[in-house]
Amino acid sequence: MHRYAMLLAILGVAAVAPPAGAETYSLVTPDGFVYFTKARGDHRSYARHVNYAAARYAVPERLIWAVIRAESGFDPRAVSRRGAQGLMQLMPETAAILGVRDVFNPYENIDGGVRHLRALIERFGHDLRLVLAAYNAGEKAVLTYGDVPPYRETQEYVTRVLRFYNDPVKLGELPGGIHQIVERDGTIVYTNIPLAYRPRS
Repeated sequence: MHRYAMLLAILGVAAVAPPAGAETYSLVTPDGFVYFTKARGDHRSYARHVNYAAARYAVPERLIWAVIRAESGFDPRAVSRRGAQGLMQLMPETAAILGVRDVFNPYENIDGGVRHLRALIERFGHDLRLVLAAYNAGEKAVLTYGDVPPYRETQEYVTRVLRFYNDPVKLGELPGGIHQIVERDGTIVYTNIPLAYRPRS
């Protein structure tokens, strides 16, 4: 049975060394997780923007972080092969509809992306699978199939974001009360927040 980690207390994040190799940057989310990324940027301001947008549009912060991580790897200048741009990878047409003038401005991109997520949540009755599928492939595709479209990219995207949202796969405790989370893609997260398990429905 799949299990996921539930945060019991926010105790702060212990200082840890980033992975060896190319220059890396750490991003600490409000729930205490530390992500290492090669993307430059003021990650503390991302946390403020995410927190504000989550509260304003009633979208879970963890979902926003999961989408940003899957979409851009925290790189505010990211551009996909298809032309999606910024932290939440807004397509130019979507950005225009949402009134986002500068997709590379983290605040505008996050605000627009979270508003888009909110609209999809309302459209698809809080079914996160369909919400994420529509974010990736468009509402029309989800409505046409009545489910996650049979596109490999979209199916993998939905699985990946939900994994980031819910389900680290390996947990261990290091000396000094530090917890190490190793995810399926090899990402290692360190936190000093105690972790407990319960079955996922």
